[in-house]
Amino acid sequence: MLPDSTFKYLSRAALLIGVLAISGCASVSSRNATYDPLEDLNRVSHGVNKAVDAVALRPASVIYDTVVPNPVVRGIDNFSGNLDQPGHIVNGILQGRPSEASRALFRFLVNTTFGLGGLLDPASDMGLVDEPTDFGETLHVWGVGEGAYLELPLLGPSTVRDAIGRTGNTLLNPTRLIATTGAQELRLRQVGAADLLGDRADAASLIDPVLYDSVDSYAQLRSVYLQTRRFQLGSVGSTDLEANGLDPFDDPFDDPFDDPIAR
Repeated sequence: MLPDSTFKYLSRAALLIGVLAISGCASVSSRNATYDPLEDLNRVSHGVNKAVDAVALRPASVIYDTVVPNPVVRGIDNFSGNLDQPGHIVNGILQGRPSEASRALFRFLVNTTFGLGGLLDPASDMGLVDEPTDFGETLHVWGVGEGAYLELPLLGPSTVRDAIGRTGNTLLNPTRLIATTGAQELRLRQVGAADLLGDRADAASLIDPVLYDSVDSYAQLRSVYLQTRRFQLGSVGSTDLEANGLDPFDDPFDDPFDDPIAR
């Protein structure tokens, strides 16, 4: 009989392959379009996410940012980011970008060896800056369309492709699979939770206007996410953005009541 961890791994892999096959037909005909056939369900998820943020995540992030010393916050952020590097290596290889994969490898080795297991970031001082990537980007490079917009309960905005990518990120990142005991898994979860609070605190000036100052926070969040993600992946170039009145270097929250994609 297979061990539980192996069974879960293979089950997730089978699910990933199955969803990939289904999502092949879920692409957007226009790179600047908003494809949201599940809007009613997405709005329900958005309501849940917004309530959780207002009641728990937002206040907890304020306390975390106020109480936890900055060196500790930076250490947790560095450590969590270092755990992501093996995934960046694998995705760089899958994307056919060996130079990016090599830099991620050297960054991981330097910070793990000379950075106290990743708590410090000497690699950046050496010019090996973080170049994040993920399996959603790998699917994009492979030609998989982004599919329908999704807002996932407790996970936030996404697309069909990026939702699949979340599972791929776990499967392709060896450091996320090293927790062989309950205590190790708990420590990784604690680091992840602390890192989430730090990220929420850092992005408060961007997130709060979208969620709490917009007439329609769902449409505004969808717009900002799709613009940002498409620009990050190169799905929308500067010419496309200018043609649609969008500038990724402008403050997207300058007018919280505006939804450029919905125009």
